[in-house]
Amino acid sequence: MKIICIGRNYAEHAKEMKSIIPTEPIFFMKPDVALLKDADFYYPNFTSDLHFECEIVVKIDKAGKNIEEKFASKYYSEITLGIDFTARDIQTQCKEKGLPWEKAKAFDNSAPISSKWIKLTEIDFPTTEFVFSQNGEIRQIGKTSDMLFSIDKLIAYVSKFVTLKTGDLIYTGTPAGVGPVAIGDLLTATLNGENMFEFKVK
Repeated sequence: MKIICIGRNYAEHAKEMKSIIPTEPIFFMKPDVALLKDADFYYPNFTSDLHFECEIVVKIDKAGKNIEEKFASKYYSEITLGIDFTARDIQTQCKEKGLPWEKAKAFDNSAPISSKWIKLTEIDFPTTEFVFSQNGEIRQIGKTSDMLFSIDKLIAYVSKFVTLKTGDLIYTGTPAGVGPVAIGDLLTATLNGENMFEFKVK
């Protein structure tokens, strides 16, 4: 199982990060040890500027390579919510030196995920919305209609380079509003009003 993360898939997030809005999908990988299910998150000791990025996550149902966009919908049937934690200070240092920044994104438990999955047959996906809150205050609102690249486009694009396998996860990008977390924070999220996860930063 691999975790494929999409960068800058919402225009407003790209702007808040002072980044160019992409003309094609940007993706990077996290290892399976990054996944954190139904557990509190422990703030790592190698960063002092850890940021949340809440995202819709898609689970791949069957293996595929060079998938055409028109057939991509046959490769997934459920979505959930997760967080792409980022050690922003380390990421900045790596970028300044022109180095890869996996250690800022791919560390252990950097990809918390809800254990609850929502079938696409049960929702109107084009109008789907999620809300992420920190200590009861709304920080991010993500709408599928605001994605620069649809899930079908992402699957078609990524599968040109990397074979997708059953159980692979695609973190589809985060909307504007990312920010730092601190020990003691309570992080919660809803998808179309349904509670998806709640955990503490310890």
